[in-house]
Parts: sequence; C-alpha cells; structure tokens
Amino acid sequence: MRVLVACANGSGTSLMMKKSVEKALKELGFHITNIHHCAISEGKSTATQYDVVFTPMNFLNMFDNAKKKGVTIVGVKNVMSSKEVVERVNETDLAEKFK
Repeated sequence: MRVLVACANGSGTSLMMKKSVEKALKELGFHITNIHHCAISEGKSTATQYDVVFTPMNFLNMFDNAKKKGVTIVGVKNVMSSKEVVERVNETDLAEKFK
C-alpha cells in the first residue's frame, strides 16, 4: 500500500503523524510499500499517486479531487495517536482493498 501523510508545512507534524500511521498500519497487518510525508501543497498535487492519504481533519477538503479518483482520505484529530489512526482506518474500506 502506498501511503501519503500531509500537513500544513510538511516538516514536524507530518513526520510525527507518519510515525503514528506507520505503527497503526503495521499493527493492523497492512503491508506498506511506500510512505511519504509532505506539505499540503505537495500532497494535493501528488495524492492520486497513493492508495491512502492521512491528514489533519482541517485539511480533508483539500483532497476532494483525489477522493473522487478512488484514493482513501483519512482525517486525524490527534496526529500523534496511533490508536486514533487505527480507529479511523477501521472506519474505511482499506481492509477490504489491501489485506
């Protein structure tokens, strides 16, 4: 599974969220082939190259075009919480697509 993690500036927050996402997805048994973290500006233009995008809740609407093209978009409130990431992933169809 190709994973994109995007936040406002693509440095601190997205790196922390990347670690949470990686931990949660491994815990759920997903095989990650590529995981990348970046700023929203880069994420918007590259999101369709990924299977799933993780982003803070306030940026969800930035990925509407990718969602229309079949990319799963997951919003997270607490970017440091792998527990929340697990909960959010369980609300999606990722398990049906990638397990």
